[in-house]
Amino acid sequence: MKKVLLCLLILLAPLGHVLALEGPARVPLGPQQYQAATAKMIATLLTRYHYTAPRLDDALSAKVFDRYLQSLDPEKLLFLQADIDAFSAARTKLDNAISNEDVRFPFTLYNLYRDRQVERFTYSRQVLKTAFDFTGQESIEYDRKNAPWPRTMDEIRDQWRKRVKNDWLRLKLAGQKDDAIRSTLDKRYEGYLGRIDKVNPNDVFQIFMDAYATAIDPHSNYLGPKASEEFDISMKLSLVGIGAVLQSRDDYTMIRELVPGGPAALSGKLQIGDRIVGVGQGADGAISEVLGWRLDDVVSQIRGALDTVVVLDVLPADAGPDTKHKRVQLTRKKISIEEQAAKKSEIEIKDAHGAHKIGVITLPSFYEDFEARRSGDKNYKSAARDVERLLGELKKDKVEGVVIDLRNNGGGSLRQAVELTGLFIDQGPVVQQRDAKGQIAVEADTRAGYSWTGPMAVLINRFSASASEIFAAAIQDYGRGVILGEPSFGKGTVQTVISLDQLLKSEKPTYGEVKFTVAEFFRINGNTTQLRGVTPDIAYPLLNDIEHMGESSFDNALPASQIKPADYLPAGDLTAVIPSLRSRHEARMSAEKTLKRIIDDANEIAVLRKRATISLNEAERRAERDAMEARAKKRAEEEARENGAKAGKTKAEIDEDLQASSDDGLLDNERSIERSRGAGKKKRERPDALLTESAHVLSDEVDLLTANPKLAVRVVPADLRLTKK
Repeated sequence: MKKVLLCLLILLAPLGHVLALEGPARVPLGPQQYQAATAKMIATLLTRYHYTAPRLDDALSAKVFDRYLQSLDPEKLLFLQADIDAFSAARTKLDNAISNEDVRFPFTLYNLYRDRQVERFTYSRQVLKTAFDFTGQESIEYDRKNAPWPRTMDEIRDQWRKRVKNDWLRLKLAGQKDDAIRSTLDKRYEGYLGRIDKVNPNDVFQIFMDAYATAIDPHSNYLGPKASEEFDISMKLSLVGIGAVLQSRDDYTMIRELVPGGPAALSGKLQIGDRIVGVGQGADGAISEVLGWRLDDVVSQIRGALDTVVVLDVLPADAGPDTKHKRVQLTRKKISIEEQAAKKSEIEIKDAHGAHKIGVITLPSFYEDFEARRSGDKNYKSAARDVERLLGELKKDKVEGVVIDLRNNGGGSLRQAVELTGLFIDQGPVVQQRDAKGQIAVEADTRAGYSWTGPMAVLINRFSASASEIFAAAIQDYGRGVILGEPSFGKGTVQTVISLDQLLKSEKPTYGEVKFTVAEFFRINGNTTQLRGVTPDIAYPLLNDIEHMGESSFDNALPASQIKPADYLPAGDLTAVIPSLRSRHEARMSAEKTLKRIIDDANEIAVLRKRATISLNEAERRAERDAMEARAKKRAEEEARENGAKAGKTKAEIDEDLQASSDDGLLDNERSIERSRGAGKKKRERPDALLTESAHVLSDEVDLLTANPKLAVRVVPADLRLTKK
C-alpha cells in the first residue's frame, strides 16, 4: 500500500517544472491535520449507511477522480490533456489513499488547477492589449462539457482569446468605448486572480469530499463548516446578525440591502452602498481590518451570539477612500429571512363565466427550524405552520380556491411535506419510504380535519423537487387538487444529515456535516417520482430544458422502481372535471395575447437550446440584439396598451424598463447597486401570466362545481358546500 502512495507522489513531483507562471510563486496548499481522519470517517459513514452501501474500491475511486476533475474544470478550459495524463495513475488509487488517511492528492491537483487559472487569466489580461477584428466569421463554443481536453497551448490560448473577445463584444454592443472596455475587463480578470489567492485548505477539502459524495449519487454531499451553517440557515429561515445583505465589490464589503426591522436598519446609521472596512467584537473590542477579505469571512465576523455587540468600521457610500470613517455599534438580533418564507396573494378573475377571488400561496422551500422544534419552542418556524396561518387569512377574505405555487421549490424537510399535505386531507398516508434493507414505512397525516376544503391547484415546474414532489403527488393521488405546469424534477430519494462535530464532540464547528441518501420515497399509489417526476394534469409550455435538467440528466441517478400501493381512500375524483378545465385552458392559450407570448417564448427558448456556438461577428450579434430588443419593446408597448391605466406607464418609462433589462455586458458586482437592485425589483414586479392562468383554471373549477352540486360532491371533501350564486 505504501509503495502505491510513494509511486503516486513520485509521479506528481515532475509537474513542478512544467509550470511557467508569472509573478511570485504561490505557497502550495496542503491538508489540515484533521482532514485525513475526517475523510476516512466520511468514507466509513457512506460505506455503511448510504442507501446503496457503496464500497470504496478502485471503481468508486475512478468516479471520484472524474467528479473532482469535473468540479474543477467543467468546461475543459484550464487543464491540458498532458495534465490529465500525468494524473491518470491516481484515478484508481484514491480508495487506498483515503483508507490510509492520506488526502494529499486532491491538494496536489488543486495546486496545479490554481496555477492553470493564474496562467489563463494572466494571458487574458495580455490579450486585452491586442486589437480585435469583429468582421470575420468566428464563433465560440456555447458548451464544452463534452469537448476533448485541449492538447496544445495554442489550442487552449485560442479558446481564452475567444472568451475575452466575447466579453469585449458584449460591452461594445452595450455602447462602451474601447478604453472603458479594456479597463472594465482588466479589472474583472484582476479580480479573478485576486480571488484565487483567497482559497484555503478547507475550500479544497470541501470540493474534494463533495466530489466523493456526489460520485455515489447526485444528492449526497459533504458540507464543510461554512456550508453547513448556510444549510442550517436555509432550513430554519433565520440567523443571528445585524440584518444586512452584503456584497463584495473590489476589495470592499458593501451593504447591498438592509433588512427592515433589523439592527442595521433600525440604527439609522447605515445605508445601502456603505463599505465595511473593519469589524470589532464587543463595545471595547479591537477593530480588525477586513479590507480584501473573502465575503464569507467578513460575514462570519459580523454574525455571532444573540444580544452580543459588534462594531463596524464603515466608509460611507458617497465618500472617497481617504474620507473619515464612522464607527457603528450594533447589537446582534435574530433575523428572519422573510423573502424565503411562505407568502399569500389574491387574484380577481373576471371572465365570461363569472367573477371569482382566488388565493395564492407561494412556498419557496419546505423549511423547518429543527432545533427550535426539538427544544419545545411553541413558535418554531415551519412551512406547514406558515401555510396554515395564511390559509386562515385567505378564508377570512372569502377566496373560493387556492393555488399552491411550488415553482423552483427544491424541497427541504420531509416532515413538512407530510404536514403540509395534512392541511388538505383528513388523515391518511402521504408517502412511502423504502430503506436499504427493503423495509417499507409509511409517513402519514394523523391530524383530523382540514385546514382548506375548497378547490385547490398545485403549480410546479422542472425545479420543483423532492418534498415538492411528495406534496404534489399526494394531492394528485388523493384527487384533492389539479396539478399544473411542467413535469417536476424527478428526485425520489431521501437524505439524512449527520453532524461530524457532534460525532466527534467538537465544541466549535470544525468538521462539517455529511448529507447522504438513506431511502427512496414512493407515492401512495405505489409509483415513484424517481426520474419520472410528477406529470401535470394540465401541461403548460416548457420554459425549462426538460432534457438536460432534472434527475434524468444525472449519469448516476438511481433507477425508477415500484412498490405496492398504501391503504388510502381518495378525498375526491377530478377525472370528470379535468377534461373541461384542460379545454378551457387551451382555448385561452390560443386566444389571449399574454399566453400566446408565453408559447412564443417557449418556442424561441427551444431554438436557442439547440445552439452549440455563439457568433463573434459584430454585425451578426448586433442584428440579433436589435431584433430581440425590437421584439421586447413591441411587447412592452402592447402590454402597456392592453393594461391601459392599470399599467400607467409612459413611453419614456417603457424605454427605461427596456434599457434596465438589456444586456449591458457587466457582472452584477460591476453594476451600480441602484441598477442591480432595480433590475431585480422590476423582475419581481413583472406580471406572472402562468400564475394568473392557474387562477383562471381554478376559477373554471369553481364555476363547474357551483353549476353542478352532484359533481361537487365527487370532487371536493364532503363538508364543502358549493351553492349557486
